[in-house]
Amino acid sequence: MKLHNLQPAAGANGREKRLGRGEGSGHGEQSGRGHKGAKSRSGYSRKKGFEGGQMPIQRRLPKFGFKNPTRVEYKAVNLSTIQALSEKYNITYIGVDTLLEAGLVSKNDNVKILGNGELKSKLEIVANAFSKTAIAKIDAVGGKASIM
Repeated sequence: MKLHNLQPAAGANGREKRLGRGEGSGHGEQSGRGHKGAKSRSGYSRKKGFEGGQMPIQRRLPKFGFKNPTRVEYKAVNLSTIQALSEKYNITYIGVDTLLEAGLVSKNDNVKILGNGELKSKLEIVANAFSKTAIAKIDAVGGKASIM
């Protein structure tokens, strides 16, 4: 292969379809747009959700539900997970940074400790929120639950 015999693959380069250049071109009169109607007009763009004039589904179905703008999302972490973490790394203080290093939460997550599972060791736990059962179980083993 040399520079003088380089050429595009067969069928890679076709001629441009020249529309609206008279009947002799084969693409005159309607220029490949068919007859009449919105789609044949210049500047046509179908609106999102348009169903050909039929009442669109987003208008046929009723509105429902409510999005609370002041809702606070929490990442839930159970006491069983915290117990396993304290046993694995042999630690007595667990904060959000510890959970972040363990890969249980992301850096922007608010953390809520839930009371699922047993807590055996005395731990100091710092999080954004605690459930009542979690606080009760932490206090029962002599630990401390602090809200950051």
